[in-house]
Amino acid sequence: MQAKRFAIINGDDFGFSEGVNQAIIKAHEQGVLTSTSLMVSADAAKEAVTLANAHPNLAIGLHLVLICGRSVLPPEQIPHLVDKQGNFSNSPLFAGLRYQFVRETRQELRQEIRAQLEKYRSTGLPLSHVDGHLHLHMHPVILRILVELASEFDIKVIRLPSEELGLTLRVNRSHLLTKLVWSGVFGRLRSYGEKMLKSQGISFTQRVYGLLQTGGVTEEYLLGLIPQIQANLVEIYSHPALAIHGDPLNGAIEAGEAELAALLSEQVHEALLSNGFEITNHHLLSQRAT
Repeated sequence: MQAKRFAIINGDDFGFSEGVNQAIIKAHEQGVLTSTSLMVSADAAKEAVTLANAHPNLAIGLHLVLICGRSVLPPEQIPHLVDKQGNFSNSPLFAGLRYQFVRETRQELRQEIRAQLEKYRSTGLPLSHVDGHLHLHMHPVILRILVELASEFDIKVIRLPSEELGLTLRVNRSHLLTKLVWSGVFGRLRSYGEKMLKSQGISFTQRVYGLLQTGGVTEEYLLGLIPQIQANLVEIYSHPALAIHGDPLNGAIEAGEAELAALLSEQVHEALLSNGFEITNHHLLSQRAT
């Protein structure tokens, strides 16, 4: 008997801007998007929470922001993490090294991560999962803190990026060097994360697609990817966005609109179904298990 196959389709950066919020809701209402990740300190987070409450079938998780964004706590409380305006570094390398080697950051990270989880909890939304902006939640220091807080905040699922380099390159060979580096770095972080999450009974999907194709999760890419997927429980994430004058940008606007078009594509929907995938989210999967 053939194993059941499940695909979670997630939109990152919910709350970043009105254009991102509109794109995520449109992809949920008219396309294949089943899940999203909320940036609780972002400009349009309040609007995102209102939209989430109006769409109960959309699973919402926390998009932990410790890079390229604003803190929840005031800057004077976490001076080793943010500048005087409360902004984190825009450099993943710089932030990652500080979080690893500057002792003072450890306690401040714990305080800020707790504050973001508390702010999420204050929305009243069920917590589907936790992931992170630019995947900085995979940093060993940060992941350990999330795991330590998991029981208190009912964290049942954490994203662990994992996709086969060869599969991605068969579909799209652009930005080859970046893909090689990221595959190596996140492959090691995934191994570390798997052991930690398994030991604490926290779930993760077999594969997560999107990292190696950041900004290019287009209809063409998905139609090439989906038939090659071998795993039975996968997440595909992207960053859909609509252009609204005056909105901040979380990437090239043409990329956000192309990724939205992919999520609205009937061909993508059909490819998922014809390859045996049930389109679901973590809430629905947990209901199946009980």
